[in-house]
Amino acid sequence: MFEMKKLEFELSDVEPYISAKTMDFHYNKHYKGYVDKLNELIVGTPYENMSLENIIKESYNKPQDKAIYNNAGQVYNHQMFWESLSHKGAKMPPKKIMDQIEASFESYDSFKKIFKDKAVAQFGSGWCWVVQKDNKIDIVTTSNADNPLSLNLGQPIIVADVWEHAYYLDYQNRRAEFITNFLDYLVKW
Repeated sequence: MFEMKKLEFELSDVEPYISAKTMDFHYNKHYKGYVDKLNELIVGTPYENMSLENIIKESYNKPQDKAIYNNAGQVYNHQMFWESLSHKGAKMPPKKIMDQIEASFESYDSFKKIFKDKAVAQFGSGWCWVVQKDNKIDIVTTSNADNPLSLNLGQPIIVADVWEHAYYLDYQNRRAEFITNFLDYLVKW
C-alpha cells in the first residue's frame, strides 16, 4: 500500500508564494484523495505489489485499468511536485544539469522563459516537466495524469503542477505569475 509522501517543510513554509491554505487543500485533500483511491483500486489486482512507476507503465493505455492509471499518475506527479519545491528559496541547478540546460537552451534565462511559456500554454489541467534524455535537457508538458514515464519522454528532474488547484486560491487566473514565482523562489533541483 502507498502512503502519502511526507513534505520536507511545513505547509506555511512556502508562503508567500503558495499559501498554507492552498498547500493544505492540495496536499491533504487532492493528493491524499489520489493516494487513498489508488490503494483502494489495486487491492486484489496484479498491481497490488508493484512499484508506483511500474503501475504507471503497466496500466498506461489499458482501458480496463484507466482509473488505476489516473490515480497512480496523479500520486507520482504530485510526489515529483513536492520534491520540486524548496522552502529555502530557489537554487540554481547543479553544474551538470546547468551545463545541459545551457547546451539545450543557450542560457538559464532562456530556459526559464521557455519553461514559463510552455507551462502557461498547457491547455487545461496538466504539468510542465524538465526531463533528461540522452544527456539532453528538454521541457515537456503533459495533461491530466500523464507523465514522462508513461509517455517515454525521459527521466523527470522537476515538475510544476499547473492544475488550477495548485495555484487558483492564490493567483486566480494568473498562471504565469505562479510559474514565475515557482522558478524564481521555489524550485528545488
